[in-house]
Amino acid sequence: MSRRKTERLLNLVICLLATRRPLSAEQIRQAVPGYDRDGDEAFQRMFERDKNELREIGIPIDVVRDPWEDEPGYRIQRESYELPEITLEPDEAAVLGLAAQVWQRASLAEAASGALLKLRAGGVATDQPVGTGALELRVDTRDPAFPALWEAVRDRRVVRFDYRGAGSETVRARTVEPWGVVSRRGRWYLAGFDRDRQAPRAFRLSRIAGQVAHVGRPGAVRVPDGVDLRAMVGFPDETTDERVAVVRVRQGACEGVRQLARAVHPGIDGWDEAELTFSDPERLAGWMASLGGDVEVVEPPDAREAVIRRLKGAMA
Repeated sequence: MSRRKTERLLNLVICLLATRRPLSAEQIRQAVPGYDRDGDEAFQRMFERDKNELREIGIPIDVVRDPWEDEPGYRIQRESYELPEITLEPDEAAVLGLAAQVWQRASLAEAASGALLKLRAGGVATDQPVGTGALELRVDTRDPAFPALWEAVRDRRVVRFDYRGAGSETVRARTVEPWGVVSRRGRWYLAGFDRDRQAPRAFRLSRIAGQVAHVGRPGAVRVPDGVDLRAMVGFPDETTDERVAVVRVRQGACEGVRQLARAVHPGIDGWDEAELTFSDPERLAGWMASLGGDVEVVEPPDAREAVIRRLKGAMA
């Protein structure tokens, strides 16, 4: 099944679950992305196929006939659609939770939210939780390279990017066959085959500089049987000891920084001085840069330079 069709079916399900009253075929056509560009006959054929496919996989679509309306209405009763209560082991729940977070990166929630916005704009009442909390899952990473790398892993496509090695300011271009994206101790890594070094390697996403470029066609990467991605990201050269950063914090601001700091010393001229423990300068820089003019990293130098690079990049 194509990605476009998958998104259309998902949006149809969300639309019919979200509405408080049955919707006519024309209302569905206007609300669900994927239908609004087709002619009348093409829409009717596609809509009938989609309804049949959803019913075949067990999704109950009710047809409601109102004597006061010319056309039937469609909806999905939540009671018929929802699963009964199930019990998961802790490891099973963790896997499903991560899968749901990664699924968000496929931009399906954005399209679904668009369908709900169209419904509301057309005067159709919807249940708010269906369009917000249930779909707005996020992967906990500020690394800009994540979406492009995840897509490359999914499509088995070679990538090229500039990478800054641990403890070094030198940036080198890397061409990598991506095997997977893995989280370890709160950090995200790409594991794959480094074509430049002709060996398997792991790359911390926070050390990738600039944009990730896709190289060649999808399907070119083959993941070796039995490869252990988590073992790959456990290489000794990918671990660092915790250090202490000295950060100037504007008085009356950045309560979160103050709560997480191991010590905060009163300062002068409207500033206090906080001590923060960290291990990855790039991660610390992403946090500090997001706080704008209310913080200033004093030391160590590599953390300060990382913040400056982030701010210059934002200006550019």
